[in-house]
Amino acid sequence: MRDGIKSSLSYADAGVDIDAGNKMVDLIKPLVRATARPGANVEIGGFGGLFDLKATGFKDPVLVAATDGVGTKVKIAIESGQHDTIGIDLVAMSVNDLVVQGAEPLFFLDYFACGKLDPEIGARVVAGVAAGCRQARCALIGGETAEMPGIYAPGDYDLAGFAVGAVERDGLLPRSDTVAGDAVLGIVSSGVHSNGFSLVRRIVEQQGVGWNDPAPFDASTPLGQALLAPTLIYVEACLAAIRATGAVKALAHITGGGLTENIPRVLPQGLGVRIDLERLPLLPVFQWLAQSGGIAEAEMLRTFNCGIGMVAIVASDRAAAATAAFAQSGHSVIPLGAVVEASGERVAYRGRLSFGT
Repeated sequence: MRDGIKSSLSYADAGVDIDAGNKMVDLIKPLVRATARPGANVEIGGFGGLFDLKATGFKDPVLVAATDGVGTKVKIAIESGQHDTIGIDLVAMSVNDLVVQGAEPLFFLDYFACGKLDPEIGARVVAGVAAGCRQARCALIGGETAEMPGIYAPGDYDLAGFAVGAVERDGLLPRSDTVAGDAVLGIVSSGVHSNGFSLVRRIVEQQGVGWNDPAPFDASTPLGQALLAPTLIYVEACLAAIRATGAVKALAHITGGGLTENIPRVLPQGLGVRIDLERLPLLPVFQWLAQSGGIAEAEMLRTFNCGIGMVAIVASDRAAAATAAFAQSGHSVIPLGAVVEASGERVAYRGRLSFGT
């Protein structure tokens, strides 16, 4: 108060800095432009992003949409100060869900919410989003930055992403011709990807390891960096295998729920799969988590991807061709088992996890 008159307040006084938001937009404009593709001019700043579906060349398209976040993996990025790859995870979680329907990702929008906006950190996060979009060959056509003091603490932020893709109507997956005897292929993951991090963080806390300490499963890499290995984007490899071989009948993105709950989502009723657990890759991070946390095998299989980020159901006589197509895109492929008739349990396991407890 001065002379009985209340001094005026600004939005910045309430904790929201419009100038910081404008600075962030200026920082990310060139990153966004680098994601241009047919159908999108990727100029941001308008009220909505535009996309010209006709320019993509689809003849009878079905649109497919997906949305997701990165879960509590974002806390590791915040606490370790490593913000450059979490945006790749954000894109991956949505576009990998699109491609399992046979869809080509077309465009992406991100939502970045924070307590107090640091434009430099925000730009680093969006740089990761743009990198993910380039990997998926989709355009980043817009997004939203929300500064919400009182909802998020200073330094905290959260992310959500929204992707839209398209597929020709006769190319939708899963196909209806999956039969017992079809081959089950596993495409190897880069690590934990973006699920199960509440449990990961609990184990890290119990073990008393810092984010900058050498990772117990990889002494050459700080723990935070090792756990932040971004989710692999399988779009290019999956589309190549679908188009080149005609063998892919179904794809399953192995996220929350693991192999146990995600594979049945793409199988016809009456069918399941038999998986040979001893063929799963021995990624050191999962060995450490299972042993340090004393995690039971069944819990590992329904919480983590356990080394397999994508599963493909393919015609048995075309399994070699499909494997070659995935490998040509730089991915390791493992024959996991086969489709079987199933009236009860949809995913049957044979053997034991070598990194289990």
